[in-house]
Amino acid sequence: MDNSEAPETLGNGREETTKVSTNQRLSRGGWNAAIFVIFVEVAERFAFYGVAGNLIMYLTKELHQPIATAVKNVNTWVGVSTLFPLLGAFIADSFLGRFKTILISSVTFLLGTVLLTLSVSVIPLHGRKALFFLALYILSVGEGGHKPCVQTFAADQFDEDSPEQRKEKSSFFNWWYLGIVAAATAATLVVIYLQYRKEGPVGSPFTKVAQVFVAAARKWRVEGTRDGGDVLYYGDETCCADWDCQPKARILARTKQFRFLDKAMMIDPIDASSKTRNPWRLCSLNEVEEVKLVLSLVPIWFSCIMLNVVQTQLHTYFIKQGSTMIRSIGSHFQVPPASLQGLTGITILIVVPIYDRLFVPIARRYTGHRSGITVLQRIGVGLFLSVVNMVVAALVEAKRVSTAREYNLMDDPKAIVPMTIWWLLPQYIVCGFSDAFAVVGLQELFYDQMPEALRSIGAAAYISLIGVGSFITNAIISVVQEITSASSEKWLGNNLNRAHLDSFYWVLAGLSASSLCLYVWNATRFVYKKFEGDKLTKGRVQPTFGGSSAGQV
Repeated sequence: MDNSEAPETLGNGREETTKVSTNQRLSRGGWNAAIFVIFVEVAERFAFYGVAGNLIMYLTKELHQPIATAVKNVNTWVGVSTLFPLLGAFIADSFLGRFKTILISSVTFLLGTVLLTLSVSVIPLHGRKALFFLALYILSVGEGGHKPCVQTFAADQFDEDSPEQRKEKSSFFNWWYLGIVAAATAATLVVIYLQYRKEGPVGSPFTKVAQVFVAAARKWRVEGTRDGGDVLYYGDETCCADWDCQPKARILARTKQFRFLDKAMMIDPIDASSKTRNPWRLCSLNEVEEVKLVLSLVPIWFSCIMLNVVQTQLHTYFIKQGSTMIRSIGSHFQVPPASLQGLTGITILIVVPIYDRLFVPIARRYTGHRSGITVLQRIGVGLFLSVVNMVVAALVEAKRVSTAREYNLMDDPKAIVPMTIWWLLPQYIVCGFSDAFAVVGLQELFYDQMPEALRSIGAAAYISLIGVGSFITNAIISVVQEITSASSEKWLGNNLNRAHLDSFYWVLAGLSASSLCLYVWNATRFVYKKFEGDKLTKGRVQPTFGGSSAGQV
């Protein structure tokens, strides 16, 4: 064989091996794996919403709690259930890994479900309350590990290095939420009527966040140049003998936001002369930019809290409204008021596929964006619809109270107001539209824009919005009750006809509108995650730890 042909033959062999390896890697992930995880989540959501959907009615009718107390208990439980994922995500990313965390939390959730079943069926009424609430919060602990890890575990099945799978990942969040809503809808329509890619732990990511802040603080006197030609550390992942080689990891592009953190990656004489890098004194570009990503999501998180304050009304006051209205269909069937939550689910089941298969391709032609519109634009539409939701709810409630006054039912809280429950249909439908835009957008934003090591935390962060929204709702209720307690007609009392619930909805509408303005202001300043090109940027400085000084390229 001619020696000149050898390199070409060897090169082709490597290329074929690479193709086979890539094909094998892609065949193991993608939809083949993600669809199975979606079904796991569907089963869990079916159980959770089977409990949550009618909890307000159980607390008021079976445990005989006042309406305001029951509403607070529902919000507290939902709040705890959606804040525990922050702890579960930390444990998963730092110690156990997502797969083990999912297994342990699923067993915990099953235990809570069994105890809950026993508490409402076997345990005598006088001893039921304690076990009932214990079981509820065991479910919360199970939620804490399950909820942030399952979504991230499923999304990780799509290879980000594959353009095709990156496009599929964007579509995944639509179908993921569709599965959740399908389970929730089935639970509210069926259960309520009957009862009427494997990732290992990578160490604490918060340590790296702390290191960036400490390093920046220790170098607060180091002066940077205005033209950006600072001596910076770009990380060990870019080290190689030839500076024209490809980096070993994707490098985040340097941004201008939170410039005070850039000092953490500036190389001063102490760093350059050190034999080893002190991570509490010098951080890489990626580490600094990852902290910036986290900080940039914080204002978005805060400006979306009111969205979930509005959503808490879906399983509390909306249901109590429906319980005072005509619910009969025919002569023998009564619609359970909690079942109207299913209308929101049905709306989402219709809207999400239309959005994914019709709206996105059409919008993509005009915007050139792979998702049709940006994630932040999608969330903004959902926030706007949440304001509309409260306006509609306030108008419908005003009509209900007016009807009660017309028929002299104001002082009879148990009387059925001669007004059909289907008047509530618009607010449930608008709520579904709001969810379809905002919730899916938040899921994608907090997955895609978070550093890879913090993606479980990202999922937990968006979930925690529900919990914080529930607690904020409790705070708003308490403030409203305190302010109106001196008046003759106290807001949010047990008699909904005199509870001024419509005024309460107008308060929420005003707060939601203010929150929307804050969101728009934050969104216009948000910087999406960007990566540098394949080639290392000229002018980089890479220190050589081991006694030699850093050199300029």
